[in-house]
Amino acid sequence: MSNAETRPDLEVLESGQPCTAVQRLEPRLVPLGGPRTMTVYRTLPQRRRSLVGAWCFLDHYGPDDVSASGGMLVPRHPHTGLATVSWLFTGRVEHLDSGGNTASIVPGALNLMIAGRGITHQEISHSGTSTLHGVQLWYALPDATRFAGNAFAHYVPEPVTLSGVTARVFIGELLGSVSPVETLTPDLLGAELLIEPGCSARLTVRADFEHAVLAESGEVTVNSVAVDHRSLAYIPAGAETVVITAGDAPTRVLLLGGVPLGEQIVMWWNFVGRDHDEIVEYRRRYQAELGFDTADPRDAGKPALFGTFPPGHPRPLPAPPLPKSRLLPRE
Repeated sequence: MSNAETRPDLEVLESGQPCTAVQRLEPRLVPLGGPRTMTVYRTLPQRRRSLVGAWCFLDHYGPDDVSASGGMLVPRHPHTGLATVSWLFTGRVEHLDSGGNTASIVPGALNLMIAGRGITHQEISHSGTSTLHGVQLWYALPDATRFAGNAFAHYVPEPVTLSGVTARVFIGELLGSVSPVETLTPDLLGAELLIEPGCSARLTVRADFEHAVLAESGEVTVNSVAVDHRSLAYIPAGAETVVITAGDAPTRVLLLGGVPLGEQIVMWWNFVGRDHDEIVEYRRRYQAELGFDTADPRDAGKPALFGTFPPGHPRPLPAPPLPKSRLLPRE
């Protein structure tokens, strides 16, 4: 997945003024799962924009009737060079990874898994879940930390309230709330905001961040620009204020932000690397370590990347074939 467009120029703003250069990014529908698929709405990455800060992936799903779709059934699969951020609004998902971490993903609680140089995990809806609703996010690890060991964190942020707005800051800092979660990617922001009908959240933000607002539950206005339900509003770096206004109903939004990564990445399937050859090696080693292919002599003596898994779980996913052309970096 490469981005053929160049990054647009950043708007220079007067201090304290909300940025009006809002880019609206519409989702595309992606089926997730087996024969009965759950549809997710993907706003990152896409051709118009690959990254917001280090955030490189945003899937929004639900409310999903598990009895009709079968829910979330994502068997064991790999990741490299990124971290996954799971945030639920309704339901429960069970997480297991090759770092030995098991956790329930529940509403209002952050589950963050840092892949580092390599990890495998699975995510499966709990049997008692009837409705599933949430987001799955990834951010790319910078070159300085992308070969670190894997890690896992669980955090329940305390809500912050102001007139007509309740916020839960799960990564970074906003409205005086600071998440203690170590991300290995400096200068990130992730928060959920609940906005009462007709109310506005006027947020003081870091001017060196670029930001994105997901209209999670309905249409909102972001810096005077209407943003459709499930769409993403992108605000370039330079803004010190973001104003999000609800319509006639209670509205939930997701606010993401970060300093532009400033590094080219190659992102294919579940791998993040820096060039085509890295992705080829990740795929080759995953296929061999999981028993899909014979080990390649080039990898003799290299430590395993993707860890072990306890028995009794669904069969892992094989990697899809690589494209015939070389993967190109994007930023």
